[in-house]
Amino acid sequence: MVLTGENVQEQVVQQVEELADINIEDVQPSVIMETLQGYVPDIINFGISVLLAVVVFAIGTRLIKLIRKIVRRSLERSSADAGVEQFIDSMLKIGLYIVLIMTVAGMVGIQTTSIVAVVGSAGVAVGLALQGSLSNFAGGVLILLLKPFKVGDYIIDCADKNEGTVKQIQVFYTKLLTTDNKEILIPNGTLMNSSIINVTGQTERRIDILVGIAYDADLKAAKQCMEQLVLKEDKVLKEKPIDIFVNSLNDSAVELGLHVWVGTEDYWSVKWRLTENIKLAFDEKGIEIPFNQLSVHIMEKEQ
Repeated sequence: MVLTGENVQEQVVQQVEELADINIEDVQPSVIMETLQGYVPDIINFGISVLLAVVVFAIGTRLIKLIRKIVRRSLERSSADAGVEQFIDSMLKIGLYIVLIMTVAGMVGIQTTSIVAVVGSAGVAVGLALQGSLSNFAGGVLILLLKPFKVGDYIIDCADKNEGTVKQIQVFYTKLLTTDNKEILIPNGTLMNSSIINVTGQTERRIDILVGIAYDADLKAAKQCMEQLVLKEDKVLKEKPIDIFVNSLNDSAVELGLHVWVGTEDYWSVKWRLTENIKLAFDEKGIEIPFNQLSVHIMEKEQ
């Protein structure tokens, strides 16, 4: 049997009819058009619903931004703490977007009641999975209520030795900015479950400086030199006690201590300046600052 184009076509049609179990001759174009026309209203309605949902979502996002802006301005006028303002703004954003998404889902035909039922039935599992997040959320609430620190404070996390200036207190995390301009995100739960040092919590700080002098150096002259340097320093709070004392008698040096008070913002600049000036003044006065030395004695073995 010679295969021609017509024979191949007939075989292909026969195989398709057998597989689909239909008779191609029975399928008329009018039947297909009637079937498609039956779905046209549903398709049009669904398209309109999707279009309206997109419009509602676009308007909703703009409305959410407007509401957040109004709330932030209200908090600023009430002189609310910056951390409280950031926390409320984060909570408001999450809540409004959940409402918006549920509304849009209902417009496109998704049964929101079913979603709520599923979420409710899975609440226990979700709660167990989000234990850490819930702990961080509770920690954020406690930070705002107890106020161990606020935005702008310099804190040290004693557990992980992280430190920096508090930039934001969010729902789950607190953002720190280090002195070398790196951002650190610390979970709020971790901060509330560990010791925290608030370096700038008070308006005044005490500077502690220890310096050693040789045993044969003039002790009174060294103390007088340190006192003169302190009195010349403008940033030192003169109404606060100024203590210059012998702190300890070490193996190779007499250790002098200096305590002065300054404003918190002047702490490091004054400490660095006083330390440098003490070294320069001791050198000028001939007061030796000893350092550890190692003496090695080599003994020759007699022949």
